[in-house]
Amino acid sequence: MSQKILAIDIGGSAIKSGLWGNEALTELPSYPTPKTWDEMKAYLKLLVEEHQITDGVAISAPGAVNVEEGVIYGVSAVPYLHRFPIKQELADFLSVPVSFQNDANCAALAEIWQGNAKGLESAALMIIGTGIGGGIAINGKLRSGTNLFGGEFGYQVMNDDTLETLSDLGSPVAMSKRFSNIKADDRSYTSKEIFDLAEAGDELAQEQIDYFYNALSIGIYNILVSLDPDRVLIGGGISTREDLLFNIEERVQQLLLKKGAKELKASIMPCKFLSQANLIGAVYQFLEEQD
Repeated sequence: MSQKILAIDIGGSAIKSGLWGNEALTELPSYPTPKTWDEMKAYLKLLVEEHQITDGVAISAPGAVNVEEGVIYGVSAVPYLHRFPIKQELADFLSVPVSFQNDANCAALAEIWQGNAKGLESAALMIIGTGIGGGIAINGKLRSGTNLFGGEFGYQVMNDDTLETLSDLGSPVAMSKRFSNIKADDRSYTSKEIFDLAEAGDELAQEQIDYFYNALSIGIYNILVSLDPDRVLIGGGISTREDLLFNIEERVQQLLLKKGAKELKASIMPCKFLSQANLIGAVYQFLEEQD
C-alpha cells in the first residue's frame, strides 16, 4: 500500500500544500499564512483529518532549520515558528510523524532526488526570490554546514563600501525597488514590467537589469571558484526567463576568462522543479528520516 503524506510549504504570505502518494504530488489549494502558531496548528490538523493522513506530514519552512533538534533558528517572515521544539510539539498535536527542513534546502532536495542534480557528485543550487537562498549537494546529500549556513549564497558581500549582499543586489524584488526609487514616478514596478520596459528601449530599465545580471554572475562565479561543482542550478520564478540563463552564462564565462580560470567549465542550468520544488523536497526529507 502506497504512503500518503501531507506536504506543506510555509511562506510569508501563504501556505502551499499537497498530497504525496503513488510517487506523485497532487497540489491542494493554498491558504493565507495564519497569524499565530495556534491557528497554524489548527489549520494543519484540519488538513490531516480532512485527507485522513496517517503516514505523516512533511514541512518546508523558512529559517535555519536544525533537523536533528527539530528546532527552527534564525529569523523569517513567520516569527512564531522559531526557537522552541516545534517538530515534537506538532507531532504530538497531530499524532503523526512530522519532518521539517529549510525551504531553500527543500528545493535543493527535490533536484537531488528527481531533478537536474540527480546522480551528480556535486551541485550548487541558487534559489532566486525575494532574497537569495540555496543549497550545496555532495554525493546526493545536502551539505548544511556546521552552523546551518551551507548554501546561503545570498549573504555574499558584493560591495565593500556599502556591504550590500547578493540578496540586496541580485534579487528581482530588490531590482524592482531600486528601479522604482530611481524612476520616482509614484509607481511600484514589478520585475516583469522592468524587463518589458527594457525590451521597449527604456535605458534605466536596461541599466538596472544589467546591474542585476552582473550581481548574479559574480555570485555564481564565486560559487564556481569556491566549490567547483558539477553543476550550478538556478531556481525561483525568474529562472523561467529564457534570456536569464543566456545573460548569466555569458557574464560568468567573461569573468572566468578575465580572472585566469578559463579551464573551469561552468555548467549552469535551470532547476527542473519550480512551484512544487519545496513540497517535493519536503517529502524527500520526510522519507529519508523515516528510513
